[in-house]
Amino acid sequence: MRNFNYSAMKDRKWDSEILGLIAAIYKETGKQELYLKHQPETLEKLVEIAKIKSTEASNAIEGIVTTNTRMKQLVEEKTTPKNRNEQEIAGYRDALNIIHESFDAIPITRNFILQLHKIMYSYMNNPVAGKTKNVQNYISASYPDGHTEVLFTPLAPYETPQALDKICEEYNKVIGNFELEPLIAIPIFIHDFLCIHPFNDGNGRMSRLLTTLLLYRSEFYVGKYVSLEAKIAKNKDLYYDALRNAQDGWHEGRENVIPFIKYILGIILAAYKDFDERFSIVEEKLPAIEMVRKATLIKIGRFTKQDIRELCPSLSVSSMEGSLRKMVESGEIKREGKGKSTYYIRLK
Repeated sequence: MRNFNYSAMKDRKWDSEILGLIAAIYKETGKQELYLKHQPETLEKLVEIAKIKSTEASNAIEGIVTTNTRMKQLVEEKTTPKNRNEQEIAGYRDALNIIHESFDAIPITRNFILQLHKIMYSYMNNPVAGKTKNVQNYISASYPDGHTEVLFTPLAPYETPQALDKICEEYNKVIGNFELEPLIAIPIFIHDFLCIHPFNDGNGRMSRLLTTLLLYRSEFYVGKYVSLEAKIAKNKDLYYDALRNAQDGWHEGRENVIPFIKYILGIILAAYKDFDERFSIVEEKLPAIEMVRKATLIKIGRFTKQDIRELCPSLSVSSMEGSLRKMVESGEIKREGKGKSTYYIRLK
């Protein structure tokens, strides 16, 4: 089995792009801390929106979907799931809620990772929930002509428990001893986790839960207010490309993890930028229509009511819809499509 040694990376020279991303994230973190002191009530509404988006997006990446109405009911009202997809969504919701509420009491160990996996499948009769894989898994690609190709072979089942122990041990050591910048250690840990692929099912969703957990534990709280999972879902081709590029040579310990580090740092920074935008709209005490107008000025191309709701969490749905209607009537924006396919375009 390959050797995991995160301490060996402490003297590595990182390129200017990675260093620039890290510096930018720390700058945004400082701004967020100031914001949190000013508008805690409004920001709580951002938390609820982010939970829905995170649960929806992380499951959608794996093809697990339901309607917008049911998603809202499952996450906000904790309604009873009706089918397999909803059972998976409800399990993810519970695991994410535990991370939100108790991240500082969840150590990074194999046992706690297994517990999170068990929670994710708590609404299903899954005999391997909370257990490492019992069959060899493969990361494959399917092509239009019908053939599939194995892109990467993760560790064998018998190697998996020890490997999980090792990456947790190494991560805790470098973070505890301040040997490695957390914003570098976190993507490396997640990349190793995905290469080990420790479970029969749910590896992708677990990796995204762990990303949020590790960021919170290192005091990067942006995922609480802006969904990191939704950012990944929007760019999932780039996510898979970065992962594939970083996996080559992993078994021999000669992989280049830099593409994956850059991808994850880019997602984190984009989320902080989104948070900054959202706060700039809610910090001023504006009338509803002015707040919605300010939100539409940020958007380029098509946007939906949900996009505006995320930017104006302090407004009621009726106030937001009324403002959009007035802006359509005044010719500032144009409404296109019907029902769920409705979108808006800014004209001025």
